[in-house]
Amino acid sequence: MTHANDPSAGAPMRADHPLSMDELAAVIAADIPSGAFVNLGIGQPTRIADHLSASSGVVLHTENGMLNMGPRAEGDAVDPDLTNAGKVPVTELPGAAYFHQADSFAMMRGGHLDVCVLGAYQVGFQGDLANWHTGAPDAVPAVGGAMDLAIGAKEVHVMMPLFTRSDQPKLVPLCTYPLTGVGCVSRVYTDHGVFEVGAQGVRIRETYGVGARELARRLGITDPDTAPTG
Repeated sequence: MTHANDPSAGAPMRADHPLSMDELAAVIAADIPSGAFVNLGIGQPTRIADHLSASSGVVLHTENGMLNMGPRAEGDAVDPDLTNAGKVPVTELPGAAYFHQADSFAMMRGGHLDVCVLGAYQVGFQGDLANWHTGAPDAVPAVGGAMDLAIGAKEVHVMMPLFTRSDQPKLVPLCTYPLTGVGCVSRVYTDHGVFEVGAQGVRIRETYGVGARELARRLGITDPDTAPTG
């Protein structure tokens, strides 16, 4: 697996099976530019921290007030006072800094983050994001900092399974859940493939364990000809 500081980072990964979330986290880590300031959303995106090489130069930001966060802490390295925004124990890298949460949100809203990686319930073909509420009467809303990141980060990427447990696509022509942001997502990383989304629609960048034409058929993508065939 390549890392963010590797000259081959960002090259398509070939796999004959859908990726696990850890494998997908490694793919995303390899795509993050060296020296970028990055926020990782609560949940699956936090796995990305464990796949960034020490020399990548990527600076991780957490909305609870930390810069230069390291990978997940384990064993004797666990400090209950040192966690990411999802309350997962983490390590600190040399030069780590701490600050008030209000300052952290000012960084997010002020356009100081190069990339954020969020989870999602749905992403629209044109980059709309729905990740805070399913709209179900008994669902618990979970806004967190997602709306601030969606409008503040220079690049918004999503990490999610491509299909629900009932085999319904989460990458859709139009979101049916309440929106977090409109036209904010540019790339979607999933266990079955990576997609570029935006004003021009959706394009399949690479696939895992399924052909691009079959994947396009399942998602309702009408023009898969520009997609890879692997």
